Amino acid sequence: MAGVPVASDKIRLDKWLWHARIVKTRTLAQKLIAGGDVRVNGTRITQPAYKVGPGATLTIAVAERIRILEIVGNGDRRGPAPEAEALYLDHSPSVPRAPRRDLPPALRDKGSGRPTKKDRRETDRLKT
Repeated sequence: MAGVPVASDKIRLDKWLWHARIVKTRTLAQKLIAGGDVRVNGTRITQPAYKVGPGATLTIAVAERIRILEIVGNGDRRGPAPEAEALYLDHSPSVPRAPRRDLPPALRDKGSGRPTKKDRRETDRLKT
């Protein structure tokens, strides 16, 4: 596959997070790493220049959830999403969706709140 170098190559952690589209910019990746929100093989990493390669397991606290990613390859560019997803295997626990609540329309007492179009027409009829 184009864009995936030989397995022995290593790449900066911040660059890999950016290539894999985990974060939008390298600056955000550097802040995430410096904040102690990234672990490589269980060890907390605070240096964005830390080298990672295929076989490493990343544990990342991002967007109010924990992601567990196994690096499969290093990208040489920040390509489209399908190419980025090919760089890792996601072992994160699934996040259950909140149940959808279908609520009935809100009821209000007659004469309270903003007038409806019908109320406005009746008021206009009284004025003329």
